[in-house]
Amino acid sequence: MKAVILDAASLGADIDLSPIRERVDELDVHEHTSPEQIRERLDGAEVAIVNKVVLDGATLGTLPSLRSICVLATGTNNIDMPAAERLGIDVRNVTAYGTASVAQHTLMLILALANRLPLYQRDVAAGRWNVSPFFCLMDHRTLQLEGKHLVVVGQGELGSRVATLAEAFGMRVSFAARPGNEANDRRPALVSLAPEADVVTLHCPLSDATRHLFDATLLATLKPGALLINCARGGIIDEQAALDALREGQLGGLGVDVLPAEPPRDGHPLLDALEEPLNLIVTPHSAWITPEARQRIVTLTAENLRHVQAS
Repeated sequence: MKAVILDAASLGADIDLSPIRERVDELDVHEHTSPEQIRERLDGAEVAIVNKVVLDGATLGTLPSLRSICVLATGTNNIDMPAAERLGIDVRNVTAYGTASVAQHTLMLILALANRLPLYQRDVAAGRWNVSPFFCLMDHRTLQLEGKHLVVVGQGELGSRVATLAEAFGMRVSFAARPGNEANDRRPALVSLAPEADVVTLHCPLSDATRHLFDATLLATLKPGALLINCARGGIIDEQAALDALREGQLGGLGVDVLPAEPPRDGHPLLDALEEPLNLIVTPHSAWITPEARQRIVTLTAENLRHVQAS
Protein backbone atom coordinates (compact mmCIF):
# COMPACT_ATOMS: atom_id res chain seq x y z
CA MET A 1 0.00 0.00 0.00
CA LYS A 2 1.39 3.38 -1.06
CA ALA A 3 0.71 6.44 1.09
CA VAL A 4 1.63 10.09 0.56
CA ILE A 5 1.90 12.76 3.22
CA LEU A 6 1.25 16.12 1.58
CA ASP A 7 2.05 18.56 4.41
CA ALA A 8 4.38 16.88 6.89
CA ALA A 9 5.78 20.24 7.99
CA SER A 10 2.52 20.86 9.85
CA LEU A 11 3.59 18.21 12.37
CA GLY A 12 7.05 19.67 12.96
CA ALA A 13 10.53 18.37 12.20
CA ASP A 14 10.91 16.71 15.60
CA ILE A 15 8.14 14.13 15.08
CA ASP A 16 8.91 10.46 14.40
CA LEU A 17 6.96 9.15 11.40
CA SER A 18 8.08 5.54 11.83
CA PRO A 19 4.68 4.32 13.15
CA ILE A 20 3.17 5.39 9.81
CA ARG A 21 6.06 3.97 7.77
CA GLU A 22 5.60 0.59 9.46
CA ARG A 23 1.99 0.43 8.27
CA VAL A 24 2.59 0.97 4.54
CA ASP A 25 4.75 -0.51 1.81
CA GLU A 26 5.77 2.89 0.46
CA LEU A 27 5.57 6.36 1.98
CA ASP A 28 6.28 9.59 0.16
CA VAL A 29 6.72 12.57 2.45
CA HIS A 30 6.32 16.16 1.27
CA GLU A 31 6.83 19.05 3.65
CA HIS A 32 4.45 21.35 1.76
CA THR A 33 2.17 20.85 -1.23
CA SER A 34 0.61 23.56 -3.36
CA PRO A 35 -2.79 23.01 -5.01
CA GLU A 36 -1.05 22.59 -8.36
CA GLN A 37 1.09 19.72 -7.03
CA ILE A 38 -1.64 17.61 -5.43
CA ARG A 39 -2.69 15.47 -8.39
CA GLU A 40 0.84 14.61 -9.47
CA ARG A 41 1.93 13.70 -5.95
CA LEU A 42 -1.13 11.54 -5.26
CA ASP A 43 -1.03 9.77 -8.63
CA GLY A 44 -0.97 6.03 -7.90
CA ALA A 45 -1.33 6.48 -4.16
CA GLU A 46 -3.91 4.47 -2.22
CA VAL A 47 -3.78 6.68 0.85
CA ALA A 48 -3.50 10.46 1.11
CA ILE A 49 -2.35 11.78 4.47
CA VAL A 50 -3.10 15.49 4.94
CA ASN A 51 -3.52 18.09 7.61
CA LYS A 52 -4.73 21.31 5.97
CA VAL A 53 -4.24 20.62 2.25
CA VAL A 54 -7.60 20.98 0.51
CA LEU A 55 -8.84 17.92 -1.39
CA ASP A 56 -11.87 19.02 -3.39
CA GLY A 57 -14.21 16.93 -5.46
CA ALA A 58 -12.58 17.80 -8.77
CA THR A 59 -9.20 16.63 -7.49
CA LEU A 60 -10.54 13.45 -5.91
CA GLY A 61 -12.27 12.54 -9.15
CA THR A 62 -8.90 12.37 -10.94
CA LEU A 63 -7.38 9.88 -8.47
CA PRO A 64 -8.77 6.42 -9.27
CA SER A 65 -6.24 4.62 -7.05
CA LEU A 66 -7.13 6.57 -3.91
CA ARG A 67 -8.87 4.39 -1.33
CA SER A 68 -8.52 6.42 1.81
CA ILE A 69 -7.73 9.86 3.23
CA CYS A 70 -6.18 10.11 6.68
CA VAL A 71 -6.53 13.59 8.15
CA LEU A 72 -3.85 14.62 10.65
CA ALA A 73 -6.43 16.60 12.63
CA THR A 74 -9.96 16.40 13.98
CA GLY A 75 -11.57 18.75 11.49
CA THR A 76 -12.31 17.44 8.00
CA ASN A 77 -13.53 20.72 6.50
CA ASN A 78 -10.64 20.66 3.99
CA ILE A 79 -12.02 17.46 2.45
CA ASP A 80 -14.99 17.38 0.07
CA MET A 81 -16.81 14.77 2.15
CA PRO A 82 -19.79 14.24 -0.21
CA ALA A 83 -17.42 13.70 -3.12
CA ALA A 84 -15.30 11.28 -1.09
CA GLU A 85 -18.40 9.29 -0.14
CA ARG A 86 -19.63 9.27 -3.73
CA LEU A 87 -16.25 7.98 -4.94
CA GLY A 88 -15.99 5.35 -2.20
CA ILE A 89 -13.00 7.01 -0.54
CA ASP A 90 -12.82 6.35 3.19
CA VAL A 91 -11.98 9.44 5.30
CA ARG A 92 -10.51 9.02 8.77
CA ASN A 93 -9.52 11.75 11.21
CA VAL A 94 -7.90 11.78 14.65
CA THR A 95 -9.49 12.97 17.87
CA ALA A 96 -8.47 13.63 21.48
CA TYR A 97 -4.78 13.82 20.61
CA GLY A 98 -4.24 17.24 22.16
CA THR A 99 -6.58 17.28 25.14
CA ALA A 100 -3.88 17.87 27.75
CA SER A 101 -2.04 20.35 25.54
CA VAL A 102 -5.07 22.51 24.69
CA ALA A 103 -6.46 22.37 28.23
CA GLN A 104 -3.09 23.54 29.56
CA HIS A 105 -3.03 26.39 27.06
CA THR A 106 -6.57 27.40 27.97
CA LEU A 107 -5.68 27.59 31.67
CA MET A 108 -2.56 29.58 30.77
CA LEU A 109 -4.72 32.17 29.03
CA ILE A 110 -7.18 32.30 31.92
CA LEU A 111 -4.41 32.71 34.50
CA ALA A 112 -2.50 35.31 32.49
CA LEU A 113 -5.60 37.41 31.85
CA ALA A 114 -6.86 37.06 35.42
CA ASN A 115 -3.55 38.46 36.64
CA ARG A 116 -3.48 41.15 33.92
CA LEU A 117 -0.15 39.83 32.71
CA PRO A 118 -0.20 41.68 29.35
CA LEU A 119 -0.73 45.00 31.15
CA TYR A 120 1.84 44.45 33.89
CA GLN A 121 4.44 43.20 31.42
CA ARG A 122 3.90 46.38 29.39
CA ASP A 123 4.34 48.48 32.56
CA VAL A 124 7.55 46.69 33.55
CA ALA A 125 8.98 47.03 30.03
CA ALA A 126 8.16 50.76 30.10
CA GLY A 127 10.12 51.21 33.35
CA ARG A 128 7.09 52.06 35.49
CA TRP A 129 8.13 49.64 38.24
CA ASN A 130 11.53 51.31 38.44
CA VAL A 131 9.95 54.62 39.42
CA SER A 132 7.12 53.29 41.58
CA PRO A 133 6.73 55.17 44.91
CA PHE A 134 6.49 51.82 46.71
CA PHE A 135 7.56 48.21 46.21
CA CYS A 136 4.95 46.98 43.70
CA LEU A 137 2.55 48.03 40.97
CA MET A 138 -1.18 47.60 41.43
CA ASP A 139 -2.72 49.79 38.74
CA HIS A 140 -4.62 46.90 37.13
CA ARG A 141 -7.26 45.10 39.18
CA THR A 142 -6.57 41.33 39.12
CA LEU A 143 -9.04 38.47 39.45
CA GLN A 144 -8.67 35.69 42.03
CA LEU A 145 -10.06 32.56 40.40
CA GLU A 146 -11.04 30.76 43.58
CA GLY A 147 -14.78 31.04 44.06
CA LYS A 148 -15.35 32.51 40.60
CA HIS A 149 -17.75 31.12 38.01
CA LEU A 150 -16.40 29.50 34.85
CA VAL A 151 -18.85 28.85 32.01
CA VAL A 152 -17.70 26.23 29.50
CA VAL A 153 -19.28 25.97 26.06
CA GLY A 154 -18.69 22.40 24.91
CA GLN A 155 -18.80 19.45 27.30
CA GLY A 156 -16.69 17.10 25.24
CA GLU A 157 -13.37 15.66 26.33
CA LEU A 158 -11.58 19.00 26.04
CA GLY A 159 -14.21 21.11 27.80
CA SER A 160 -14.43 18.53 30.57
CA ARG A 161 -10.65 18.53 31.06
CA VAL A 162 -10.59 22.33 31.29
CA ALA A 163 -13.36 22.12 33.88
CA THR A 164 -11.33 19.68 35.98
CA LEU A 165 -8.30 21.98 35.92
CA ALA A 166 -10.42 25.01 36.78
CA GLU A 167 -11.98 23.20 39.72
CA ALA A 168 -8.46 22.60 41.06
CA PHE A 169 -8.22 26.39 41.35
CA GLY A 170 -11.47 26.44 43.29
CA MET A 171 -13.65 27.70 40.47
CA ARG A 172 -17.34 26.85 40.17
CA VAL A 173 -18.00 25.37 36.71
CA SER A 174 -21.17 25.35 34.61
CA PHE A 175 -21.59 23.81 31.17
CA ALA A 176 -23.82 25.60 28.68
CA ALA A 177 -26.35 23.78 26.52
CA ARG A 178 -25.24 22.84 23.05
CA PRO A 179 -25.72 25.94 20.86
CA GLY A 180 -28.60 25.43 18.46
CA ASN A 181 -30.07 22.57 20.52
CA GLU A 182 -31.06 24.41 23.69
CA ALA A 183 -34.66 23.15 23.56
CA ASN A 184 -33.55 19.54 23.83
CA ASP A 185 -30.71 20.07 26.30
CA ARG A 186 -31.15 19.97 30.06
CA ARG A 187 -28.16 22.23 30.63
CA PRO A 188 -28.75 25.98 30.96
CA ALA A 189 -28.61 28.07 27.80
CA LEU A 190 -25.55 30.24 27.31
CA VAL A 191 -27.70 33.39 27.28
CA SER A 192 -28.80 32.62 30.84
CA LEU A 193 -25.31 31.72 32.08
CA ALA A 194 -23.38 34.58 30.45
CA PRO A 195 -24.50 37.31 32.92
CA GLU A 196 -23.30 35.14 35.83
CA ALA A 197 -19.91 34.23 34.36
CA ASP A 198 -16.56 35.54 35.52
CA VAL A 199 -14.82 33.55 32.78
CA VAL A 200 -16.21 31.98 29.60
CA THR A 201 -14.18 29.46 27.60
CA LEU A 202 -15.21 28.05 24.21
CA HIS A 203 -14.59 24.42 23.21
CA CYS A 204 -17.24 23.82 20.57
CA PRO A 205 -17.02 23.33 16.80
CA LEU A 206 -17.65 26.14 14.34
CA SER A 207 -21.05 25.65 12.73
CA ASP A 208 -24.03 27.69 11.60
CA ALA A 209 -25.25 27.58 15.21
CA THR A 210 -21.96 28.79 16.70
CA ARG A 211 -20.72 31.30 14.13
CA HIS A 212 -20.54 34.66 15.95
CA LEU A 213 -22.07 32.94 18.97
CA PHE A 214 -20.48 35.68 21.05
CA ASP A 215 -21.71 38.75 19.21
CA ALA A 216 -22.17 42.30 20.47
CA THR A 217 -25.55 41.44 21.99
CA LEU A 218 -24.28 38.53 24.07
CA LEU A 219 -21.08 40.36 25.00
CA ALA A 220 -23.19 43.19 26.41
CA THR A 221 -24.79 40.76 28.88
CA LEU A 222 -21.48 39.80 30.51
CA LYS A 223 -20.67 41.30 33.87
CA PRO A 224 -18.03 44.04 33.53
CA GLY A 225 -14.56 42.56 33.82
CA ALA A 226 -15.43 39.04 32.63
CA LEU A 227 -12.79 37.11 30.70
CA LEU A 228 -13.45 35.44 27.33
CA ILE A 229 -11.27 32.62 25.97
CA ASN A 230 -11.44 31.05 22.50
CA CYS A 231 -9.26 28.02 21.84
CA ALA A 232 -11.89 26.46 19.56
CA ARG A 233 -12.27 28.04 16.12
CA GLY A 234 -12.00 31.56 14.80
CA GLY A 235 -15.39 33.08 14.07
CA ILE A 236 -17.19 31.60 17.06
CA ILE A 237 -16.78 35.03 18.56
CA ASP A 238 -17.30 38.24 16.64
CA GLU A 239 -13.70 39.36 17.12
CA GLN A 240 -14.37 43.00 16.29
CA ALA A 241 -17.27 43.14 18.74
CA ALA A 242 -15.13 41.48 21.41
CA LEU A 243 -12.34 43.98 20.78
CA ASP A 244 -14.79 46.84 21.10
CA ALA A 245 -16.07 45.41 24.40
CA LEU A 246 -12.50 45.10 25.65
CA ARG A 247 -11.68 48.69 24.73
CA GLU A 248 -14.86 49.91 26.43
CA GLY A 249 -14.15 47.98 29.64
CA GLN A 250 -17.18 45.70 29.29
CA LEU A 251 -14.80 42.77 28.78
CA GLY A 252 -12.00 42.42 31.31
CA GLY A 253 -9.74 40.25 29.17
CA LEU A 254 -9.71 38.45 25.83
CA GLY A 255 -7.55 35.47 24.94
CA VAL A 256 -7.71 33.77 21.53
CA ASP A 257 -5.64 31.02 19.96
CA VAL A 258 -7.58 31.05 16.69
CA LEU A 259 -8.65 33.50 14.01
CA PRO A 260 -11.11 33.10 11.11
CA ALA A 261 -8.30 33.00 8.51
CA GLU A 262 -5.06 31.22 9.39
CA PRO A 263 -2.43 32.31 8.86
CA PRO A 264 -3.84 35.87 8.93
CA ARG A 265 -1.97 37.02 5.81
CA ASP A 266 -4.25 40.03 5.40
CA GLY A 267 -3.94 41.00 9.04
CA HIS A 268 -6.68 41.15 11.66
CA PRO A 269 -8.00 43.82 14.06
CA LEU A 270 -6.90 41.78 17.10
CA LEU A 271 -3.33 41.70 15.83
CA ASP A 272 -3.34 45.47 15.34
CA ALA A 273 -4.71 45.91 18.87
CA LEU A 274 -1.72 44.16 20.44
CA GLU A 275 0.03 47.53 20.36
CA GLU A 276 -2.64 49.00 22.62
CA PRO A 277 -2.65 48.83 26.45
CA LEU A 278 -5.27 46.09 26.59
CA ASN A 279 -5.64 42.85 28.55
CA LEU A 280 -5.39 40.93 25.29
CA ILE A 281 -3.50 37.78 24.31
CA VAL A 282 -3.38 36.33 20.80
CA THR A 283 -1.47 33.07 20.33
CA PRO A 284 -0.78 31.58 16.86
CA HIS A 285 -3.02 28.48 16.96
CA SER A 286 -0.39 26.91 19.19
CA ALA A 287 -2.53 25.36 21.93
CA TRP A 288 -2.15 21.90 20.39
CA ILE A 289 1.56 21.89 19.57
CA THR A 290 3.23 20.12 22.50
CA PRO A 291 5.52 17.35 21.18
CA GLU A 292 3.40 14.76 22.97
CA ALA A 293 0.24 15.88 21.19
CA ARG A 294 1.87 15.99 17.77
CA GLN A 295 3.40 12.54 18.22
CA ARG A 296 0.01 11.26 19.31
CA ILE A 297 -1.37 12.33 15.93
CA VAL A 298 1.13 10.01 14.24
CA THR A 299 0.20 7.13 16.55
CA LEU A 300 -3.51 7.58 15.89
CA THR A 301 -2.93 7.92 12.15
CA ALA A 302 -0.98 4.65 12.16
CA GLU A 303 -3.98 3.05 13.87
CA ASN A 304 -6.24 4.46 11.15
CA LEU A 305 -3.95 2.92 8.55
CA ARG A 306 -4.32 -0.43 10.30
CA HIS A 307 -8.07 -0.17 9.79
CA VAL A 308 -7.58 0.79 6.14
CA GLN A 309 -5.46 -2.31 5.60
CA ALA A 310 -8.05 -4.50 7.26
CA SER A 311 -10.93 -3.14 5.18
